[in-house]
Formats: sequence, C-alpha cells, structure tokens
Amino acid sequence: MDAPRSSSTYARLGLGMAAFGSATPVSKIVAGAMPVFVGSFARVTIGALVLAPFLSDPRKAVAALTRRDWMLVALIAVFGMFGFSALMLYGMREVPGVVGAGVMSTAPAVTAAASMLFLGDRPTWRKLAAIALAVGGVMILQLGGSTGSGGGDLVLGSALVFAAVCCEAAYTLLGKLVSEHVDPVLVAFLAAALSLPLFAPLAVWQLGDFHPGDVDADAWLALGWYGAGTLALGTWLWYSGITRTEGSVAAGFMGVMPVSALVLSYVLLGDALRLVHLAGFVVVFAGVLLVSWEHARMDAQE
Repeated sequence: MDAPRSSSTYARLGLGMAAFGSATPVSKIVAGAMPVFVGSFARVTIGALVLAPFLSDPRKAVAALTRRDWMLVALIAVFGMFGFSALMLYGMREVPGVVGAGVMSTAPAVTAAASMLFLGDRPTWRKLAAIALAVGGVMILQLGGSTGSGGGDLVLGSALVFAAVCCEAAYTLLGKLVSEHVDPVLVAFLAAALSLPLFAPLAVWQLGDFHPGDVDADAWLALGWYGAGTLALGTWLWYSGITRTEGSVAAGFMGVMPVSALVLSYVLLGDALRLVHLAGFVVVFAGVLLVSWEHARMDAQE
C-alpha cells in the first residue's frame, strides 16, 4: 500500500470511528428536543437517503440476496436500527454524556463476548480481560454518581444505553455474517429502510407531543448529523476503509470511538469534568485497547 493511499485509508478509518463516537452526545441533544420515536424515525430516514447514492448497482445486488441474507438484514433492522436508536435516545435522556460515553465504550468488549457465545470464537485471556475491564469501568461510573441525574435515573439510563450497546453488538455480528458477500453499505441502507415501518406507528403516536417550532437550530443540526453522520457517513467511511487494509490495522482504530464520545460530550454538552468519570472511562478504554491488540494478534497468526 503506497503512502497516499495509506493516509487516505487511515483517515477514513479514524473519521468513521469518530463519527460513530459522536452518536453518544448527539443522541442526548436529539432526545432532549423531540419525542424518541419521532427522532428515531427521522434518523433512519435521513440515513437511508444519504446512503442511497453510495449504492453500486442496487437492483442487481438486491436481486442476488438469498432468503438467509434477507433474514439477517431484517434482524439488523430490528436490533441495529430500531432497538439501538430507541434505547439509545431513551437512555441518554437519563444520564450525563460522559456516563453514556463510558457505557458505549464497552461495545468492543460486548461484541467480543457475544462473538464467543454465539459465533463460537475461542476465548482468550485478552478477550476475557477486556470484558472484565468493561464491567469494572461501568461499575466505577455507577458508584461515582452523576451530574444532573438522580441515582435511580442513572442506573436506568445506563441500563438502557447498555441495552443499546447489545443491539450495536448484534448489528456488528449480524452485519459481519451478511457482509461476507453483500456490500455493507447496501446492508445498512436496507436495514434502515426496513426499520421505517417499525418506527412509523410509534412516531405517529408521539406526533401530538412534537412541536417543530420549539426545536432550536442546534437540535435540528444534531438530528441531521445523527442520521447523515453517525449512521450514513460513519458507515461509508468505516467500511470503505476496512476494505483497503488489514483487519489488525482497522482494529487499532476502534479506540477512536470512545475518545470521540468522551471529548464531544464535554464540548457539545458542557458536562462537568469529574475524575471518577475519567477513571471509569480509562478502565473501559483499557479494554478497548486489549480487544484491538487481540484482533492484531489473531490477524498476524492467519
């Protein structure tokens, strides 16, 4: 790989993970400005519209999908789009952005655990240690309390965000299965489109509580980025990057996501800097680095 191409690939990987990380603070802004299912419906609609131009010969690609492919895409729509969006927005209503960032940072460890449980991946001490660090980091966040939320809300919100993490893990693993022979951008587009009927009746139900005139410009911008940036652009950047490099290199960029989530929580939400939050984040981030190290080691052995 020559230097210019390498630089371009690394930029895509880094920016893709940064876009995914921005979902944490941005979702809190959206959840505070509009009903959850209205915001979720708008997010996947925007995401599908932005992804559409990046599809390569979509008619031929869709015609080639098998029944198994459609089943996996449907599951991604249920968990990765519907479940993730709703749980994330409801959860981020209850917790500070830095707490949400810490919980979301457990995604690599949760994905590794799910891969061992459901896909038969071999347990290693690095994977198990990463899972333990993820659990420990979240416990530190809970024991440290919160800013702006009661204790009960903190626990509930963290549980909802963690459920969103589980949905994200399902999205990753199901996407891995179907993307072995299907364009990942097509998978993301179809999953977003298929989730719209799930969101639509609930969004209509909540429309009575939605007053567009009360939504300020910052919230509209956050909603636009939540769909176009975290769903569409992030997917395109990440998958266009990993197709150009080794898995071990791509795995090293996983650490960008939690850093992006934490930094943007301070910048966009104005959350107060608390040492206990940083301590919990550092513990979780150590698990992210372990997972990345394990990916690199496994790729080197292949």
